[in-house]
Amino acid sequence: MFIMRIDFCGYSYHDQLFHTNHQSRYASYLFRLQIEGQAQITVDKEEQMIEKGDLLIIKPGEAYELHVLAGQQSGDFHLYCEGDEVAERFRNSPTISKIATDDSSLDLWQHLIIEERRPEKERNSELTYHLLNALLVSLERSLDKKTDDISRPYIVTKMMRYIEENATKQGFKIAQIADYCNLSSSRCVHLFKEYVNQTIIEYAQSIRIATAINQMKYTTMTLENIAQNCGFGSYSYFHRVFKQAYHVSPKTYRQRIFEL
Repeated sequence: MFIMRIDFCGYSYHDQLFHTNHQSRYASYLFRLQIEGQAQITVDKEEQMIEKGDLLIIKPGEAYELHVLAGQQSGDFHLYCEGDEVAERFRNSPTISKIATDDSSLDLWQHLIIEERRPEKERNSELTYHLLNALLVSLERSLDKKTDDISRPYIVTKMMRYIEENATKQGFKIAQIADYCNLSSSRCVHLFKEYVNQTIIEYAQSIRIATAINQMKYTTMTLENIAQNCGFGSYSYFHRVFKQAYHVSPKTYRQRIFEL
């Protein structure tokens, strides 16, 4: 059943001079996500400085060196694994990509590391497989988004990921995005509109509506509870926003779902 194998998975932090080299063997792939600070890497004799959000994918047979210079700090998640599914997904991936380091993807790394730390007899191979698969799907999805992200700055993608994570929370405000991105609120609003062709509020509402529709389909929660749970604050506001988007009330939309 399980056709992917982990050779090692972990987290490393360096704040002193450090050097290591590695050559991916057989069919194994090395994934390394920089989550803190900077480091210098050399892949097949090409040097490059990497920073937070840089995903490194070393394919079978490729040589790789990591240098942490004096005065630098560097933290990373790393995963060495192999299998037909891994190769199918990543054989044509770029060596270095900038991806969003959101909480959901970092949680997958951490859960997988914890599971791999368990004594062999305590490990659950099925759980490990599903955690690994979820992480690889998350990385693959982040790489697929690069096609859409090419024409916009990374800071705008960072805003989008933050909105997707937080739009359904009560009290969500533009000022929180500004603080997260270390920008003024007005600068956030301007950049987002320029590159996404939607306002921050419009994008947040699309996330809330999509979440609400899923809850209408797959839960028995009342529409009032769904409105609160998805960040609308009140049913009347949810009703107004939903009808503007779908031209029917949430109640009518839900009834039609159950009639199908």
